[in-house]
Amino acid sequence: MRVADMNWMQIRERAARDDRAVLPLGSVEQHAYLSLAVDAILSEKIALDAVGNLDIPVFPVQAYGFTPNFVDFPGSVTLRLSTYIALVSDLLDGIARAGFRRITIVNGHGGNGPAQGMVFEWLDRHRGCQVKWHNWWNAPKTWAKVQATDPVASHASWMENFPWTRLPGVTMPETQKPMADLARFPQLDPGAKATMLGDGNYGGFYQRSDEEMLAIWQVATEETRQVITENWA
Repeated sequence: MRVADMNWMQIRERAARDDRAVLPLGSVEQHAYLSLAVDAILSEKIALDAVGNLDIPVFPVQAYGFTPNFVDFPGSVTLRLSTYIALVSDLLDGIARAGFRRITIVNGHGGNGPAQGMVFEWLDRHRGCQVKWHNWWNAPKTWAKVQATDPVASHASWMENFPWTRLPGVTMPETQKPMADLARFPQLDPGAKATMLGDGNYGGFYQRSDEEMLAIWQVATEETRQVITENWA
């Protein structure tokens, strides 16, 4: 259930009955020919699809994240790391204040990873709460399905190309792009990174069949649902 479809009294009642809630995290950054909001779109949708008809509130996605690598691609917006960590901490504060004690963060952007360390510190200040950090796209079962489909999978390649991240009127290249030198990539400044990447795809085909993509989505949805609902301490 979407928090956007609830009022405060319903939140209060829900938290009193079940203290689980979900916070999706995304990013607004270049994804080659796909939407700039791919990470936000996917993290929120996977959370909502995973919850399904369960009465577990999914808070609105935090769309902006930490993405300094891509600032030379127009439209890519990053927060400072200190700002981002403080922001996610504040979001957790508010969710816990509402009565939710078991919170799943469904993260859609690898660059947001430093905030996971903050969660450990946050839990020290909020005894009795539990937080799971779930990178949905590279969770074990989902990543295995991606690799079984095509082992050449990367940022802004086919593995992020779902019907809901494509843009109308945009035609994808049909070639398989060679993988970028990812060992050298972290050493470069944002301008050099943009030059290395060209259109932004790290490497691989730009699109695969909807049948293959929906099969991956089904695995990811089921795996995310298990994380949200099961194995709490």
